[in-house]
Amino acid sequence: MTLWVALILGIVQGLTEFLPVSSSGHLTLLNKIFGIEGNTLILTILLHVATLFAVFFVLRKEIWQLIRHPLSLEARNLYIATIPTILIVLLSKGFLEDEFSSARLLPYFFILTAVILAVTNIIDERNKKKNLYYPVEGFRNNLRTSIVMGVAQGLAVLPGISRSGSTICAGLLAGENREKTAKFSFLMSIPIILGSMLYEILKGDYSAFVNSSMVAPLVVAFLSAFLVGILSIKLMLGIVQNAKYYWFSIYLVGVAILAFFVV
Repeated sequence: MTLWVALILGIVQGLTEFLPVSSSGHLTLLNKIFGIEGNTLILTILLHVATLFAVFFVLRKEIWQLIRHPLSLEARNLYIATIPTILIVLLSKGFLEDEFSSARLLPYFFILTAVILAVTNIIDERNKKKNLYYPVEGFRNNLRTSIVMGVAQGLAVLPGISRSGSTICAGLLAGENREKTAKFSFLMSIPIILGSMLYEILKGDYSAFVNSSMVAPLVVAFLSAFLVGILSIKLMLGIVQNAKYYWFSIYLVGVAILAFFVV
């Protein structure tokens, strides 16, 4: 992997992790375009760790509050949301690894995400007109919302299904506030990415790091994903109140068409 390919991968990861377009799907598609073979799941996790650091940086105040108050309502919501995600990931582990390497269903998952966003946009507009959303201070139904968003995050481990898009859509369909839902969605990524990283460390598969020629590209990919991720989070939090998700749906249909030819 060359430095410019690593830079592209990092920039794309930083941009797409927090936009509802599936960062893992874009990375899988780019791996196919650039002919990157081998254990691409490790590369994907590394880039997700970079954007995780971006979450730490931008939402440091919220994260510090969770650390200081591990039994707060917000923290409990996070624990509840993580449980269904972990269960889904464990049950689909074999299929997940196979899909990352083959990407045979990638175009269909892009289309599925496009449909989810389009449907959510229609329902969201209706809810706003009826003023059905709960104030920003908290979730209206903590248990239900946390479980629904956790299930959505579990399904979104598949490349092509957007994690941020699925979880935010799940929160909005549950009638929650946009800003609160978006921040909670970003916080939800922390335990899952940390768990994935720990799993790869314990598994001891460091094949992507043994080759000294890979060190510089991985560093470039990591730093670019981190820096662009910071900008992307701030952008998403700024536009989430008025975002029109059907624009992302149109984009994803185009990406899905491209994926049909690539994979």
